[in-house]
Amino acid sequence: MNLEEYFQRIGFHGPSDKMDLATLRSIHKLHVMSIPFENLSVHCGEWITMDLETIFNKVVRSSRGGWCLENNFLFGWVLREMGFNATMLGGRVFNTITNDFPPGENHLINMVEIDGKAYIADISFGVSSQIWEPLELVSGKDQPQAAGVFRLTKNEDTWILEKTGRTPKVLNPEFAKSSLVNRKQTYQIFCFTLQPREPEHFAEKNRALQTDSASLFTNKSICSLQTPTGFKALIGWTYSEVTYKPEEGVDLLDMRNITEDEVDQILKEQFNVKTQNKIKPANKKVSYTI
Repeated sequence: MNLEEYFQRIGFHGPSDKMDLATLRSIHKLHVMSIPFENLSVHCGEWITMDLETIFNKVVRSSRGGWCLENNFLFGWVLREMGFNATMLGGRVFNTITNDFPPGENHLINMVEIDGKAYIADISFGVSSQIWEPLELVSGKDQPQAAGVFRLTKNEDTWILEKTGRTPKVLNPEFAKSSLVNRKQTYQIFCFTLQPREPEHFAEKNRALQTDSASLFTNKSICSLQTPTGFKALIGWTYSEVTYKPEEGVDLLDMRNITEDEVDQILKEQFNVKTQNKIKPANKKVSYTI
């Protein structure tokens, strides 16, 4: 494990000895543009571990992506190796079925402190809820980014992240009523506290997310990568290219179904991902939108 390999993986060529906001923003954005948010291991017989060296070998050396317990864990290590003051935090992803945040923390993020200010770094949520740059930890402040306007709100000891986006414009009529399309303009993404966490805190959740029959990640195979104009996503057999059009107040969604034979090709060409084992795509009916 070394930083130079990671920098090469994300294409970072700037000075790595500056612990300033500009550097943090740069590596944050490069990560989401280079390393996919994906759970493909669950669907090709691989066990996801929270061993940092294993994650490094997978994500950096084997040109794979990962979910938050891998990507954000790795990113926290990178930040601390660079000299940043970074703290691991736990979050709870909003459940649209129960309309609430579930018990138990199922999301890992990092808080970074620079010059007396705190920022939330999260490089592994994926699709249209993915922030490209860290968010300043300030309650009630609108923080516009490419995907829309993000907002952190403090409620007693809990912080809530929400987003106001744009109207989706689905180009393929076959997907006009697709359940993958998010039609809520303002919605909550996750909540968190500032209680520091250690990797062991997520061990049981890491196991459950890849074994529980009710888990989103056992029901859907997901691969998502941010692009300079939006993002790409492969959910099961549905491939989408989303283009943000803020000047028109819309997001253009170009969606199509692919065949089983095309899955490996799409993963390689669009996400630069090649799984070691054959993937078995999944897209069962659980609540998930891009």
